Amino acid sequence: MDRTPITLDELASRAGVWLGGSSAAAAERHTAAVVADRSDRIAWRDTYEQSAGLRELAEEFDERYDHHTTDLLTDVFLAAYKAGPRVRERAEMDPSRLVNHQVITSLVESPEFAELRRETAGDPYAAAMAVLAQAAALRGMLERVRQVQEEAQRAKRAGRDAESAATAVGEALQQAADEADGDGTVPDPAVDAVQRAVSAAEAAEAAAREAAQGAAQALAAAVPGIRADARNAAAKAAGAVRKEAALMRAWGVAPGELERMPFDRRARLAERLRTGRFAEWAELIGRFRQMAGGERARKVENATGELVGVTLGDDLSRVIPSELAGLGLPELRAVFAVRYVAGELMLYDSQGEQTTGQGAVIACVDTSHSMYEAGPGGVTREAWAKACALALLDQARHAKRDFVGILFSAAGKIRVFRFPAGPPTDIDRVLDFAETFLGGGTSYQTPLSAAGELLEEEFDDTARMRGDIVMITDDDCGVTEEWMRGWNDAKHRLGFRVFGVVVGAPRVGEAGSVLEALCDNLRSVQDLTDVHAAADLFRVI
Repeated sequence: MDRTPITLDELASRAGVWLGGSSAAAAERHTAAVVADRSDRIAWRDTYEQSAGLRELAEEFDERYDHHTTDLLTDVFLAAYKAGPRVRERAEMDPSRLVNHQVITSLVESPEFAELRRETAGDPYAAAMAVLAQAAALRGMLERVRQVQEEAQRAKRAGRDAESAATAVGEALQQAADEADGDGTVPDPAVDAVQRAVSAAEAAEAAAREAAQGAAQALAAAVPGIRADARNAAAKAAGAVRKEAALMRAWGVAPGELERMPFDRRARLAERLRTGRFAEWAELIGRFRQMAGGERARKVENATGELVGVTLGDDLSRVIPSELAGLGLPELRAVFAVRYVAGELMLYDSQGEQTTGQGAVIACVDTSHSMYEAGPGGVTREAWAKACALALLDQARHAKRDFVGILFSAAGKIRVFRFPAGPPTDIDRVLDFAETFLGGGTSYQTPLSAAGELLEEEFDDTARMRGDIVMITDDDCGVTEEWMRGWNDAKHRLGFRVFGVVVGAPRVGEAGSVLEALCDNLRSVQDLTDVHAAADLFRVI
């Protein structure tokens, strides 16, 4: 039976829906869920290259999951790194990355992640830390969505098949155009080829829609679990980042210093702070430094010793604020002048110590075996002593004075750590000072002789006098009369002061003890959880 001839125009009209490509073939699809500019991508690339942890995690995920996990890790990093990350619309995503998109969406929408970004925004190291801290949760989410990802991959393959079928329609139509006669009539075989291509495209399109619907349903079923995992992951990461930031602050590492620190050095420092001998005492060290900073803020300029009340006099440097307020009222200025001449102005009264020193601050810290002993709250004598010494280091730097830490135990057994006032403090050197423990017995002469020699050397080089020595110990021992005479001569010549702090052993500082004879000011600390036991020390050094 003869068929009605079909012209090329009629054939093109029937196939027109496919000539622009399958409806499943959308505009550009993205593999990254978080919108990023060039600088963001450079930050990720540089951080990835510097972080062995990120590279190992990416390799592990690539081996275990067919989830395009490098893209997922990039998105998690950028979500933490960018101050205001923007997540693409779901319709913009490549179907194979819809799982990644849902994970990132769940993270960014969680309150815990907003808290995390306060610690990580703009800091590539902290953002990398956040990724690594979430590794276990990401593993859990990827396991949870294995079936979802399989559905997504099936949908992507079906979409590609639909696109190929749509392309085949165009190719068949072009072939028909080449074979059409002069009046546009297309030969039957060419018509059949076009119709077969259209039928195949329709079937492929239907399969693509079905696959996409299946993937969407599987993802929707997984969303509640992904959201719960995302919140837990963000909370854990925020805790890890905050803990490390607190460690850095406790050890006196300023945020600006961290920003300038190379990635691998910062990672090594963080590891050392987490695992070193003094890791468990970071909170104590931080409280000591905070207390010392508060005492500096409370100091009265040019006032000596500990404030004990109010007295009368004419020292304008110690006039209390209410007296000075009188100068603001014309009718009271004459009264102020009369009281000044008569020496009857109200002044801050203080007693106890001499004028604040100008030479080096030297902390002599006992590291004999008995310093291992713990007091209330489990704080060891060594921990309290080292925390106090580190606060004294801050005190010296604030006053632009040299600091020297002398660790001592038995006779002849010392380690000296110098921290000049000028250069920035080397945190590794600070940690070496804090973590060094000599063990053995106790000798006063060895560390104090070393301290005196250092102050003598400082005087010879710079003519600076009035240094401060702080002796922190839990043991008593004798000194020779000859040594004591030399010690007293050096104190008189160099004008330095000696402060004694007895930790956990009150008998050492009893009246008539050797330590009392050596020190201008002596105190005993029993509650080793109390950082304020030495607060007045920081007001006069």
